[in-house]
Amino acid sequence: MLKLLAEKGSKSMQIIALRREHVRRIGFLLLIVVALIVYRLRFHWLPLTPTRMYSRKLGLQADREYFQLEGNKFLILGGSMHYFRIPRAYWTDRMLKMKALGLNTLTTYVPWNLHEPQKGIFHFKDNLDLEAYLRLANDLDLWVILRPGPYICSEWDLGGLPSWLLRDENMKLRTTYAGFTDAVDNFFDELIPKVIPFQYKEGGPIIAVQVENEYGGYDKDQKYMNFVYEALLHRGTSELFMTSDNKDGLSKGSVAGALATINFQKLDSGMTLMKNLEPGKPKMVMEYWSGWFDHWGGHHHIYQEGILNTIAALLNKGISINLYMFHGGTNFGFMNGAQDFGTYIADVTSYDYDAPLSEAGDYTEKYSGIRELYSKYLGQELPEQPAVMYKSKYATLHVKEYIPLWDALSQLEKPIKSERPINMENLPINHDSGQAYGYTLYNTVINSGGLLDSMQNVRDRAQVFVDGVSIGFLDYKNMELAISVATGKRNLSLLVENRGRVNYGDKLDDQRKGLIGDILLNKEPLKGFTIYPLEMKTSFIESFSAIQLNPIPENPTFPGFFYGILHVDSLPYDTFVKLKGWTKGVVFVNGMNLGRYWEIGPQQTLYLPAPWLQHGNNEIVIFEESKAGKTVEFLDEPDLGQAQHV
Repeated sequence: MLKLLAEKGSKSMQIIALRREHVRRIGFLLLIVVALIVYRLRFHWLPLTPTRMYSRKLGLQADREYFQLEGNKFLILGGSMHYFRIPRAYWTDRMLKMKALGLNTLTTYVPWNLHEPQKGIFHFKDNLDLEAYLRLANDLDLWVILRPGPYICSEWDLGGLPSWLLRDENMKLRTTYAGFTDAVDNFFDELIPKVIPFQYKEGGPIIAVQVENEYGGYDKDQKYMNFVYEALLHRGTSELFMTSDNKDGLSKGSVAGALATINFQKLDSGMTLMKNLEPGKPKMVMEYWSGWFDHWGGHHHIYQEGILNTIAALLNKGISINLYMFHGGTNFGFMNGAQDFGTYIADVTSYDYDAPLSEAGDYTEKYSGIRELYSKYLGQELPEQPAVMYKSKYATLHVKEYIPLWDALSQLEKPIKSERPINMENLPINHDSGQAYGYTLYNTVINSGGLLDSMQNVRDRAQVFVDGVSIGFLDYKNMELAISVATGKRNLSLLVENRGRVNYGDKLDDQRKGLIGDILLNKEPLKGFTIYPLEMKTSFIESFSAIQLNPIPENPTFPGFFYGILHVDSLPYDTFVKLKGWTKGVVFVNGMNLGRYWEIGPQQTLYLPAPWLQHGNNEIVIFEESKAGKTVEFLDEPDLGQAQHV
């Protein structure tokens, strides 16, 4: 009996033990389920990538306090990176580095002025192949927020608007003025059909589209934002619409049907702005300014203090973040913008922006810090960082040939004759689209000396010559210049540089360049001009290899085009051009415009990407305005100038 009771007791204990183990396992499983639920609520969006999304019905939704993608909670970790500021050969490298930082979304502007440089003539090839850029983002598992404008700001000439719009003397940019809306409609007729197939519901990467950009800070037409919204909607845009504004106009830049997002840099100001966003909707910082841009005569701006704390604070509140910029790139050519809030200042060529990824695609301390932060937040290892691209320090180039500007004029098309000055945009060239960028030379004849008065009609800087000899400059500060008295006729020339159109603020309509009105000599307007548009297009620069150049004398004539050959005896690598002893001008390599240089800085080198070089000989052309050095250096690291914290 005792034995039987003992056996029953033992079995009972086993049953109890088994039940406890069962309960424990059930409890463990419940914990796992709870953890998975929490994971789903917070992190289930990690595998939600373009190549894994097979069922697409809902798209990105913004009807709760958090974004949802196909019903899953989704946090946007974005970064701005513009295809038009990066050599196409490097798009893949930059996107992989974006993924290695932990980002899941790429944001990009669309520059109208590059895609329609002349009215009715559209470019969507090579470095402007937006479709290829979107396709690549999709293939590399990056979502896209498209910011098609028509205005983009972005420290880009005229905020991305084409200069030929200003041929209309009554033009009202960013309004429902018919001349502007008709042009927008024509552009969108070309652009939007190209991006429709890349929308989320069509199987593409575009999860959201921004309506215009920071219109609240402009706010000149209450009907305008709705016009842009309808223009996008009626052409088939069906993903989530967004707007983007900063402290100057969050309350005025929104439009019904679009989610409002904000732009800022400092946490305190950002949290204040956040209070003005619609309750019950997802919060997003469309532009978290990870750095800042530079202008000529200033410092190289850097921003470090508080950036990680700000990002961490936003993440902890479940706020989506887009780094502006993730990778800045370069304002190649003449495409830099400018600011004018009482004083005109032009932006430099580099758009390094002190971004996490440098102008040349190198990792920075900021990149490492953000990567570590995102890795901890996501709770997983991030993709391996792509290798750093090698930079080369090529042999110093000794420039030995040149041609003065006056001799190079024969390479241009027939000049324009006009009794009075004509501004660049209204010159009768480029299929009646005018001159967009570069320099314009205005020649006339004078019979006396005296006081030359610009009447504030020089945009933006004019070097003045009498019989080919420079006598000084006219600009926003220097509006008068004395001309020596002499007998007989003399040639008076004004070489006017468009230094970049304002890209933000109330002065967009006032951005015509060249001579925008009369120039007075002894209070009488000059007349009888011969006008040479110096656009410095690739075909013009390449013509120097086929004409007779001169050996550089001890005292060369300025301005001039200086010519040399850089020999590359290996695979080309990125490098940085330094022009020690040169004053101000533009550098071209194999016909490609690297951008402007100016001894006043802060920028002291120009980025030369390897895809623009070739094995063997490479033609270097430097347009110098005033004083040439004897050599050109090629360095393996940039010099962006003396730093200043912002």
